[in-house]
Amino acid sequence: MPATTQSGRALAVGLTLAIVDLALITAYIHLTLGGTLFTLNALGYAALAAAMLISAVPHPFITRFAWVPRVGLAGYTAVTIVAYLVMGPYFTLGWVAKAVEVAILVLLAADLVRLYGSPAGLVRAALGSLRPGAGPIPAA
Repeated sequence: MPATTQSGRALAVGLTLAIVDLALITAYIHLTLGGTLFTLNALGYAALAAAMLISAVPHPFITRFAWVPRVGLAGYTAVTIVAYLVMGPYFTLGWVAKAVEVAILVLLAADLVRLYGSPAGLVRAALGSLRPGAGPIPAA
């Protein structure tokens, strides 16, 4: 197996595990805060972390829709950050959680570029995955 293939797989595994770890960290932080809203936020992060792990399975159907959990987690994270900035409460652990969430967004952006090459490549893959009978969409 060529070194580029091995390093590419190592990068994919590393990015996925880092994103999942950070999502689980912020889920834990929200879970420890108590209350319905924080608990639901924690469950959302945990579910999206599980979806990220599933998206790493090398199956044609899963590969076809690998963009879904990434875009979902990016949107969920962005909404969580904006909601915190609008609603508060502002305290140290909240800012730590926001730093973790910004790291999630940065790693997701790197992972999306790795997979699809550009935002246009992501849009092509997403639209292509919705065609009946479409197979996995190759990276740009």
